[in-house]
Amino acid sequence: MKLPLLPILLLVLLAGVPLLSPPDYFMHLLITALLTAVMGTGWAMMGRFGLVSFGHGAFLGASAYTMALLWNELGITPWLGIPVGVLVAVLLGVLLGYPCFRLRVVGHYFALVTLAAGEIVRILVTALREHTGGSLGMTPNQAPPGGGFLAMQFDKAGFWWVALGAWGLALLAWWLLDRSMTSKALAAIAEDEDAAASVGIQVTREKLKITVISVAFAALAGALMAQYRMYLNPESLSGLGISLQIVFSAIAGGMYAPFGPSIGAVITIGLEEALRFGFGTEFTGGAPLVYGVLLVLFMLFLPRGIAGLLERRPQARKPAAPAVQLAE
Repeated sequence: MKLPLLPILLLVLLAGVPLLSPPDYFMHLLITALLTAVMGTGWAMMGRFGLVSFGHGAFLGASAYTMALLWNELGITPWLGIPVGVLVAVLLGVLLGYPCFRLRVVGHYFALVTLAAGEIVRILVTALREHTGGSLGMTPNQAPPGGGFLAMQFDKAGFWWVALGAWGLALLAWWLLDRSMTSKALAAIAEDEDAAASVGIQVTREKLKITVISVAFAALAGALMAQYRMYLNPESLSGLGISLQIVFSAIAGGMYAPFGPSIGAVITIGLEEALRFGFGTEFTGGAPLVYGVLLVLFMLFLPRGIAGLLERRPQARKPAAPAVQLAE
């Protein structure tokens, strides 16, 4: 299997962005959009097979707070804390997904279960205020002099390359998934679960497999986002707002195309900044409302997202069969 050339060239070109010395604000938007794209790509790996989650914020929060607490209370570097946080989030995803898949909880019932999970994590983080700071949030400890690398506290150029690496891994996982038997099995399960089981597909195992992949990338992006912002808050990392933002970016951009969630991430961050500049503090908490309304509109009128408009649709008709000439 050869990797596609276009994404590799794109990654190489994007790696040179800091060399152009763009303004810090522009770099901030790019890093935020890139990490949001990783979250959306992870979510779309489940969503495009009918596993709709409204609680991915739970996995972001579990990973980010695990990483921050390990650093603040035990001095464990985020380079180790992030993998541990991702593992915690994956275990949470398995604990949530296994009973749902075994008991055939599907469709909007599964979405409601994940929604409840996100709220449970948010409430838990708020309740453990002595360690997490509660609703006021928490800040990772500053690195000692000369220890910025160990503490993963870089300038914007450093975080851009880290975020770009995570995005590249997400695209690679999508590409490998598309070429695996798991993708075909999940497509069959989404079409008819009973029929898929009757031909020998292990339904629960395949669903858990894609759940682990999806949760891992969402958790990775959440931990990196917290480390980049140097601030953790239960509303922005585990509440309904961030979960809705992830869903919106994936669906608006197009969850059936590898670059769809990335397109949606750019739209999402642009919309967020437009609302912030346009309304300031007068519209606090209004972003989820806007995301919700736009999400409904996209699902009604543009279900394949922006990327769906760019898809090549075969227009050519099949050539007519040649006429059979009878032997004289």
